[in-house]
Amino acid sequence: MTYFQRLFVNTLTFVSLSVLLPNYVHVSGIVIAIVASFILSVLNLLVKPILIILSLPITILTFGLFSFLINAFILQMTSFFVGSEHFGFSSFGMALVVAIIMSVVNSIVTSHNTQK
Repeated sequence: MTYFQRLFVNTLTFVSLSVLLPNYVHVSGIVIAIVASFILSVLNLLVKPILIILSLPITILTFGLFSFLINAFILQMTSFFVGSEHFGFSSFGMALVVAIIMSVVNSIVTSHNTQK
């Protein structure tokens, strides 16, 4: 999956979750969703590898499930950089749920894309 396809899928996921869960996920518009997707990709490129290396022992002990907490933390950082009045989650637990949903959606899209 190319970079722009991943941006598009993440943007659609943010917008869809804000419509399906309006009390828990807040996205003020499509432009904000695009900006959040871009910031998320930058944070995944720069910050996530450092967090993965620092938390490697915990990740091994939890059989990789700690990576969902890292993804939720990256989503919270995205909310901070975009601005919580435009893009945000009601709690860290909801950011964790969104991280799990985004992982599932991205894996489905990636597996569908490689089967062609």
